[in-house]
This record gives sequence, structure tokens and C-alpha cells, in this order.
Amino acid sequence: MSNEKYRKVKSLNLPEIDKEVLAFWNDHKVFEKSVEERSEDNSYVFYEGPPSANGKPGIHHVMARTIKDLVCRYHTLKGKRVERKGGWDTHGLPIELSVEKELGITKEDIGTKITVDEYNAKCRETVMRYKDLWDDLTIKMGYWVDLENPYVTYENEYIESVWWLLSQLYNKDLMYKGYTIQPYSPAAGTGLSTHELNQPGCYKNVKDTSAVAMFKVEKDEKSDFLFEADEEDVRIIAWTTTPWTLPSNTALTAGGKIDYVKIKMRNSYTNLPVSVVMAEALIKKWFGAKNQPEIIEQSESFKGALMEGIRYEQLLDFGNEIEPLQGKTDAFRVILGNFVTTEDGTGIVHTAPSFGADDRMVGVQNGIGALTLVDKQGKFKDTVGEFSGRYVKNYKDDPDYVNVDIDISVKLKKENKAFNVAKYEHNYPHCWRTDKPILYYPLDSWFVKAASVKERMFELNKTINWKPASTGEGRFGKWLENLQDWNLSRSRFWGIPLPIWRTEDGEGQKCISSIEELTREIEHANNLLGKDQEVPKDLHRPYIDDVILATEDGQPMKRELDLIDVWFDSGSMPYAQWHYPFENKEKFERNFPADFIAEGVDQTRGWFYTLHAIATMVFDNVAYKNVVSNGLVLAKNGVKMSKRLGNAVEPFEALSTYGADANRWYMIANSPPWDNLKFDIDGVDEKRKKFFGTLFNMYNFFATYANIDGFEMDENNVTAISERPEIDKWIISKLNSLIKSYTVSMDDYEMTKACRDIENFALNDLSNWYVRLCRRRFWKSDSDADKRAAYETLYECMIIVSQLMSAVAPFFAEWLYRNLTDPIRKNEKVNGGRWKHDSVHLTFLTKANHDLIDEALEERMDYAQRISSLVLSIRKKENHRVRQPLQKILLPVLDSTFQAQVEAVKDLILSEVNVKEIEYLTETTGFIKKKIKPNFKTLGRKLGKNMKAAAATIGGLTQEDIGVIEKSNSYQLVIGEENYELTLEDFEITSDDIPGWTVANDGALTVALDVTVTDDLLAEGTARELVNRIQNIRKTRDFNVTDKIVVTLENHESIRPALEQFSDYICTETLAISLNTKSDVKGEVIELNDQVSLNIQVELS
Repeated sequence: MSNEKYRKVKSLNLPEIDKEVLAFWNDHKVFEKSVEERSEDNSYVFYEGPPSANGKPGIHHVMARTIKDLVCRYHTLKGKRVERKGGWDTHGLPIELSVEKELGITKEDIGTKITVDEYNAKCRETVMRYKDLWDDLTIKMGYWVDLENPYVTYENEYIESVWWLLSQLYNKDLMYKGYTIQPYSPAAGTGLSTHELNQPGCYKNVKDTSAVAMFKVEKDEKSDFLFEADEEDVRIIAWTTTPWTLPSNTALTAGGKIDYVKIKMRNSYTNLPVSVVMAEALIKKWFGAKNQPEIIEQSESFKGALMEGIRYEQLLDFGNEIEPLQGKTDAFRVILGNFVTTEDGTGIVHTAPSFGADDRMVGVQNGIGALTLVDKQGKFKDTVGEFSGRYVKNYKDDPDYVNVDIDISVKLKKENKAFNVAKYEHNYPHCWRTDKPILYYPLDSWFVKAASVKERMFELNKTINWKPASTGEGRFGKWLENLQDWNLSRSRFWGIPLPIWRTEDGEGQKCISSIEELTREIEHANNLLGKDQEVPKDLHRPYIDDVILATEDGQPMKRELDLIDVWFDSGSMPYAQWHYPFENKEKFERNFPADFIAEGVDQTRGWFYTLHAIATMVFDNVAYKNVVSNGLVLAKNGVKMSKRLGNAVEPFEALSTYGADANRWYMIANSPPWDNLKFDIDGVDEKRKKFFGTLFNMYNFFATYANIDGFEMDENNVTAISERPEIDKWIISKLNSLIKSYTVSMDDYEMTKACRDIENFALNDLSNWYVRLCRRRFWKSDSDADKRAAYETLYECMIIVSQLMSAVAPFFAEWLYRNLTDPIRKNEKVNGGRWKHDSVHLTFLTKANHDLIDEALEERMDYAQRISSLVLSIRKKENHRVRQPLQKILLPVLDSTFQAQVEAVKDLILSEVNVKEIEYLTETTGFIKKKIKPNFKTLGRKLGKNMKAAAATIGGLTQEDIGVIEKSNSYQLVIGEENYELTLEDFEITSDDIPGWTVANDGALTVALDVTVTDDLLAEGTARELVNRIQNIRKTRDFNVTDKIVVTLENHESIRPALEQFSDYICTETLAISLNTKSDVKGEVIELNDQVSLNIQVELS
């Protein structure tokens, strides 16, 4: 009707609400206003971690962005100015590898089949391929972020700021160039940093061929003590899980203080006699078991120091020259190292200085040279005999790939050089982008001296609020404690070039910090070298590679061809997003450090680390004060989502089917965001129906009766709370308690608790209790003060709920808020009222009014709800319908105030559960028997190894002990010398039923219900059932509420007692002027219960 003040909608359609609200936000620039209307002097700083737009967004991005959005919206509600600058991560392996795949090339083809210029142009094009898709998801899910002015990591201004940061590190002597063993990805063609290697999932459990090789000892003065005869074949044995490194062996490393023995045996593969040298502590690992050799004779033990200097024959000699390490080329000698242990292997380490950091270190210390027989593509060079040109791992996904480790092992067996060959299961590092095994390889790289600053990073990390704390203290904190230097170099083409120029001899070098400095240096070089160069318009390769600089004395300097680690790009965003320090100095200072960041747990040693490292080293400060590290989004059965398995949830489909808010609310309310989420689309639908459906129905209920009565909220003339009924005072108290708890939770980034508190209030307190109990107040025909108080109370609750839920469910909250405020907004604007704003997202968070919180009232109403719930659960269990009256509830008294509190709401409870009376038990011993056992969910974490002993102790507690725990909510558990403070939640307490009674528990609260149905109770129950059936017939026939009727019932023995005792009650309730029975009734059939059906005739009088 045209005079209706409150809009009514027939059915809930969240996707349609999304479209309606999005149009409103767009037309009225609501996001922009939410920022601009807040003062710059009251900012809350958020950093957006840049995604890469060369891949499509997934459902996990909805999760991560919901967390970011809800925190920013919440702080906007608190009056903060929250600017959200979007960004794009545009460099690095993901882009390069996708371009190579698309073009059908490899890294080696760049510069030959395709120019670097053409390749980088393709990368620039590819990186924004799905930007429109990302923007579409951002808008549709309601993630408010500035998409018009994002920072883009490939832009010159961004690169210049990164160069400035690198120059700061360089000038602080925190950068150096070194030739060291580094993680290297042959599949990607570049070295990796340790934080890249520690991304989740990089270490994979694999089965490799392992070999224990036998190295033949040369007899001389050093080794003479090992020989009993000149012709004795003495071998030192060493174990490796990478047989492909054996051709590059140049030393064997023993432990100087380890005890070794010589054992005479026969080779398992050739049956030839041989004497092997190994650690005494490991004999049982290799001898005596099934399919293992037998010991023929064992020598006395000797220290490893005795073997130092012993020479042996090269294991696999392919005629390659030894490569010098720091000018030294000795090889095939036993050396000593303090890293050798007897935990596994043979106690002697096969040493290949080209493929291990420890190997290289101990080799340099002992003047040992190297053999680097594998190239950077991961294949043997052309000088390794029959293994030449073969890949050491299957880097090309060749279906016909033959494992070279197996062939090397077979060669060793045939040549009597293998002691043992077997499959070995272990964790092996893989490249985070190609998913291929890495190698440890000697690389010429630039490093950041991160290890020298790790103590300061660790100290600063203690000031950061991590959610969860365990990630900051554990995964991140432990990482910082053991931090290694940061390998900055990347041997790639598309990325930020390292701004260091060097002379050919490495004596002269310069780190460029800005385009202005580069311009000066180019002019200087032009003058000295007679060149006509200028600053490239694009700072990427290959243009920047062509720039030649000069030393003061005119020596040419060429740029180091490496790019920098792409994680440095993203870690630079706090500064580079503003082009700091070249522009926006004040803007940057207002926005550093961030108050809040959030990303997935996989960023702990990625973006979270690089942000922290750069801020510490350059500014001696944190980059962020609060961080939420969300878990993984898994399929509903707990496995990883993948297209291959067909269990991936398409985000756009989920949003278009169920609406953004149902997805967002489900993700946050279901479990804490730092836990892994088992995403179940049925759970999303349940939230849509139960939570949003209840709020929708509640609003429609309000709108229906408010429109009938012409109710309009008047904020300046509301009924005083003190003049409202107790149930109004209760729900207003609960509302203010909700605001209080919500604010505490959100301030502590406990968004799941905040959502659950809102949900519990809306569903249980407001809908299921307040509205249900107050329905008759709205149905009244008179618009009296009581009815108005009910409208005002429900209105206040709904509008505050719309405000509280708006951070997580921004669309529905907006819809609800605007529907409630449309009739009053004009007056509110005139009066400067709190609901004057066009959008809920422009309002200011309502503060809890502590004067309206009545804890005693909340407690007794809580007792009423819980007692009613327990009684109704017993009814359901015993199959007693609520219309069947029962006689008595027994309540054990919890404390000194319990009985008085329950008495105050006794009538409400009895009415709710249809029971005649409540009786209180001050002593339950001997009447109600309780059982107790540990709550393994809470105690498992607390007790650990003591859990079994604790379970025995708890199981032995007496009835008196259980009673004390319930009343005091505490228990001192002693296990040996350990003391534990336990609370009621650490136990599961149940009660045994009593004959004629059924017992139920809710924490310390126990209810016993008399389930005996007497003849009188049965008669009354039958009467109530008859009233219900007659009323249903009235509704079906569309009788007026004032119509009088005549009722005729089939004469049935089951209804006679009810008619004899309660016919007046039945007639009054149904407006029947007569109630008769006869044996032959022609009407409709009604079911009174599972056993009784009878005919009834209802006619207008």
C-alpha cells in the first residue's frame, strides 16, 4: 500500500539484495564518503598485500579479502579514516613461467628465439590478463579498496622507491656479493631465497634411490694401519640420498672424535671379499638383519682423527679436471668436519663441494677442489661418460624419463663399488612455483645481511600482535631466530633490476638510489667515455642493461645482470606505493607503520617476513602492528581443493547463488580464520536460511505490524527504558552486553567470537525468545504504550544488529538499515540524530550503555532459557509433545541466589514448557547420580603426556567432588609434581536418569523432569491437542477471528476424559458454542497422536 512506511519484501533473495546495494553504493559514492568523512588526524592504516592478476581468483581469496574488509569496515564504524590502496604484484616467476608455457619456450630460448624486449613485453601484457576478473570479484564480494589508484610494481616510480631502499641497505653495508651454495631451481632457471624454500608445501615426502658407495683406500703410510695384507681390499663407505652427486665427489669427511671400525665381509652384490670402514655406532643399522651382510671379522675401534689425510681412488672417473676452490685443487682425501654425526648413514660423509654448503665449507678449509658436473638446467655436462646430457631429476615432465640415480647405482653394483642400494623416503625441497625438486648449486649472488640483524628483528617481532599468537611466536619467531642471509639475486628477465654497476675486475662499483642519481651518473659516463646515453624510459631489462656508467677515473661499469627477489618488491610496498621518499613524504609518515595487515599463513615467511625485514633494516621499526594470518580453505572433507579432483568451489558461482554475505558470514563465523576452513557450500546455505532468513523474517514481522499500526520511530520521544516491561529491559540489557562483548572481540581481532555473539543474540535472544514471547503485544488491536514500547525495543535491537553485522555482512546490513531508517531519515538529518546517515557504513558505532546492563536480570532470563531448553530436549527424547502437560521439574540449587533468580521467572518457564510446578533440591547426593570424564578437546593441549593419568584421576572423582567443581568452577589437578588449574569446561559431566524421571545437563545446570503422565494430565493434553486441531480448521476455512462455531466429534474413548474435564476450556479457546460427540460423524479426519485418529465436523453457528 502507498501509505506503508516500512518496505516489505516477499522472500529473501541475497543475490538481489547485493545488486540493489551495489547500485546504491556506486550511485552515492558510499565507499569514498566512508573515507573522506573521517579526519586524516584519526587514521587506521591498512596495507593491501598485492595479488598477481595473471591467475584467476579462487574461493580462498574471498576468505582472505573478507578478513581485510571486515576489519577496515569495523574501524571506519569507530570513526577512523581507513584508506585502502589496492595494488598489483607484477613481477617474478609466476608470470615468467606462464609466458614461457604460452610461447612454448624455455629460459634458454630468451635472447635467441625471442628477444628480451619481446619477452618482457609479453610479461607486461600477461600480468594484468585477469585484472578485470579480480576487480569484478572485489566489487561483487563487497571488498572496499581503491581500484582506481592502485600501486603497480612494474611502474618506474615503484621501481625507483625500491632502488632507494636497496641503496639504504647498500650504504649500511648490509649487501654483499658472494659465490656460495644456494637453493637453485633448474626448472625455473634461478636461485631461490631461504624464505622461498620455506613456503608451505615446498618440502615434499618423496621416495628416492639411496646408495652406500665404497671408496677404495690407497695403501700408504697414512692408511697402513687399516691393512692386514698388501692385497686387502679396504673401502671407506659413505651414504647418500643423491647418487647423482657421486661423480662430483672430491672428499670424504669423518668426525675426529667418532669411533670407527673395519669390518671384513663379502659384498652383497658381487660376493667378493672386502673390508669396509664405518662408524662403530652404526654397525647394527647395516649388518645382521635379513638380506644384510654378515660380519666375518671386526677390528678394534679407532678415532676418526686417525683417518685424516688418507687418500682413496676416485669413485667415478670421467677424466674431468678438478676445479679450484680458492685456488686449491686437492681431491680424494679424507678430511675432518664437526658436522658429521652417527644419527644416520655410516658416520662418513660423501663430500661434493659443488652441491652442499657444508661440503663447500669443509672443502675450502682443507684445500679441496670441486667437480661441478651438472649444469644449471639440471643435467649432466657432456663430459660425464654414459650419463652425459641426462637430467638428474625429471625437470621436463618426460613420460619416458629414466632415473639416473638408479643407473649410477647399477654401475656401482657392477663395479664392486656399492655396499647397499635401497629406496629411501625423506622430505626433499621443491621449487615453490614449478613444483620441481631444487638442487643446491654454486652461484654468484648478491645477498642481504639479514642474519646480522636477526636479533633486532626478533625483538621488534615481540611488539607485533599476531593472530594467532602461535604463528608469531612459533613459525615466524623461530624462523627469525635461525635466519640466514637473504639471497637477493634472480637470474631472470622480468623483474626489478638490481641497481648495482661494477667494473670488470669488481674493484669499482656503485649502487644507484634514484633516477636523478642515474641521470647524473649517465652524464658523467657520457663525458668520460664519449657516449650519448640517456635514462631509459622503461627501467626494466634489456634497456637498463645497455646503460654503461663510469668510475671517477673513467673505468666503465656494467650493471650486474641479476634481478631482485620478487618478494622484495612486495615487501617494499609501504614506501613504494607512495613513491617515497621522492613524493608524498607526509602521506607516508601518516601511513607507516600499518595498524593492520592480513594474508594467508603461506605468507608468514613470504610477505610478512619481507615487510618486517626491510622495515627493520631501513627504519629500525615494525612495518605492521597487528597481523591476521588466515588458514587454508580446504574442501569439505579436509583435502586440498583442486580442479583435478573436481572439489574446487568457483567463487563467482558461490556469490551469485547464495549472495556475498552468506559466504562471508559462513567463513568468519564457522571457525577462527587462522584455522583451516573445511568449506562446505551446504554450510553457506544454512547460514543464508537460518541467520539471514531469521533476520529477514523478523524485519518483515516488524514491518507488517508497524505498517498496520502506523508506527514510526521517534528518536527524540522514545519510551524510557525504566517504564518498559521487564522483558524489554532484558533484551535491551542483552543488546548492550552484546555491543560491549562485540567491541572487545573486534578490538582484539577475534572476529569469529564477534559473529557468534551477534548470531546468538539475533537467533536465540531476539527472535526465539523476545519476539516469540512478545507476539501478542504486536497483535493487540489497541495502540497503547505497551505496544509502542515493544515496537521501539524491537526497532532498536534490529538497527543495532544491522550496525554490528555490517563489517562482515555489508550488503544485508545496508538493506536492513535503510529499510528501518527510510521513514525517519529526513527528521534525523534535521535533528542531527544518530541515524541521519544514508548508509550504515557511514554511521558511528553505538557504544554500550552500561547503565542499561542488568546482569542479574540477564542471569535469571538465561536460567529461564536454559531450563526451558533442557526440559524441551527431554520432552523430545521421551516423545512428549509440548501440548502434553507434565507435573514437575526438579532443579538442584547451584548457589545462594539461584532459587530466587529462577522463582522470578518461574511462571515464564512453566508456560514455555507446559509443566505444573518447579521444586528445588538443595542436596542432590543420593538422588541424582552424576558421571564425570575429561574434556579431551581442552585438556589434551594442557596436559599432553599426562592426559592418561589425568583421565584416571578424574574418572575416580566422587559425587561430592563433582558437586564442588560445579559450584566453584575450579579444580586443582595434581599429576606427579605437576599442578594444573582446571575449570568446568575441562570436564564432561552427565547425569543418570532416575526411575520415572529424565535428567539433562547444561554445564553445572541440571534439570530432572517427571515424565510420568497421569490420567488427568493426559486428559488436559488431549484437550490442548483438540484446541490446536480445531484452530487449524478455522484457519484453513478462513473463518473470521470472531466467528462462533459448532463442533461435533466422533465418540472415541480416548477423548472422553478430556471432554468431561475440559469442555469449557475447549469451547472458550475455539469460540465453540457447542461441543458434541456422536458415533457417526461426517467431517474431516484429524490425528491427535500417533495412535488416535477421529472424525470432526466444524460448522459456523
